[in-house]
Amino acid sequence: MLDIEVAGAVAPKASIAVYFAPNNGDKGFLDAISAAVHDKQRKPSVISISWGGPEVANDHQGVQAYHELFAAAGALGITVCVASGDHGTADQDGDHWDGKMHVDHPACDDLVLGCGGTQIDAGKDVVWNDQTTFDPSIPGGGGWAGGGGISGVFDVPSYQMSAHLPVSIDNEKPGRGVPDIAMSATNYFTRVDNSEGASGGTSAVAPLMAALVARLNQAKKKNVGFLNPFLYASVAKGVVQDVTSGTNAIKGKTKGYTAGPGWDACTGLGTPDGTAILNHLL
Repeated sequence: MLDIEVAGAVAPKASIAVYFAPNNGDKGFLDAISAAVHDKQRKPSVISISWGGPEVANDHQGVQAYHELFAAAGALGITVCVASGDHGTADQDGDHWDGKMHVDHPACDDLVLGCGGTQIDAGKDVVWNDQTTFDPSIPGGGGWAGGGGISGVFDVPSYQMSAHLPVSIDNEKPGRGVPDIAMSATNYFTRVDNSEGASGGTSAVAPLMAALVARLNQAKKKNVGFLNPFLYASVAKGVVQDVTSGTNAIKGKTKGYTAGPGWDACTGLGTPDGTAILNHLL
């Protein structure tokens, strides 16, 4: 419901298709993505995914199956926006955390647009982090922060070669950097199961970005498709606003990445400027 309400608020006249599948591991997830990518009736121009888990939970065959679907989406001109996770570099809540650092999949796939989180502090965007530790006595269990890091599965893609990515603070190896962009992850007011209240997380950012892409598609009268190469190549043109403050470390639990000038593993390139993107897209 959060996804639908966020996307619908930004693109109120868009047609929104929702794909349901059983929560039975990779099969249900892959079936849902495949149904969206290959939907010849509705032909979605952008797909929003707010589901995922630590990349190490998938074997090579599973990772490749997702990758092939995202390649098919790109070939069809479909943009895929994926949430980067809501528990910083832990990428799991306190009840399930294994004590290690993780990057979220499928946001770490190099054929999707990884969507991280920001919050407004003193009038400016900073890394989304509620500065709590994992604690069952805290509402929601604590430890809420934008997911991000360096993939241990995917190599550095060509579009990130000039982004000055750091090595992983987990294994000191290079890899695909997550996220690509970030947007507000706080203060969404939603209605779910007759309950109204504040919500958010990177699960709100993926549909927010997807709705922006839908509006870009409308304005350009064509699908903008896989945006990553364009965004990375157009930073100097002002298509993103850099976020330079904050960390996605979970307080007292994990090391984290720190936001700074240029790309970082908290907020990616920064927050997208829709008007600038539209003005510079071919």
